[in-house]
Amino acid sequence: MILIALGANLPTERHGPPEAGILAALRALPEHGIRPIRRSRLYRTAPVPPSGQPWYVNAVAEVESDLPPQALMAALLSVERAFGRERSVRNAARTLDLDLIDFAGRTGRWSATNDLPDLVLPHPRLAERAFVLIPLAELVPDWRHPATGTPISALIRALPPGQTISALDETAGDP
Repeated sequence: MILIALGANLPTERHGPPEAGILAALRALPEHGIRPIRRSRLYRTAPVPPSGQPWYVNAVAEVESDLPPQALMAALLSVERAFGRERSVRNAARTLDLDLIDFAGRTGRWSATNDLPDLVLPHPRLAERAFVLIPLAELVPDWRHPATGTPISALIRALPPGQTISALDETAGDP
């Protein structure tokens, strides 16, 4: 199972508000060799760390791809760029953020090469983020952290306090 997290807190010129941008990004994935299977509901979340930024819209999706992990991450970064993502400052507001959360339970670190990005699996900060864990638990309630084996329910109970998240008024399902 391959899982990606999606997030945005800025509109895109072409797609409008973050909610529409996330759904459009899911529709764009097949052009990059990534087939969305299903997704969580969309969630509205406070920025982490707290800031004066607009609130985010987040989701988690299960996808399929024949790409190896680093090439898949490169494809996700390409989709981000197509949606106007500029990576200048860490934790800056963004039109689209696509993170590879889990790639079939694999763990490890891949160093950047000529055209492939640096990659750590599972995503190194996923256990600290309600905006990843809550949608992930909705999508895969029996998911376990690939490196530690910790059930997602325990990860959610151990989240740092103060992260605000609420489901938007729509349903999960096909991307």
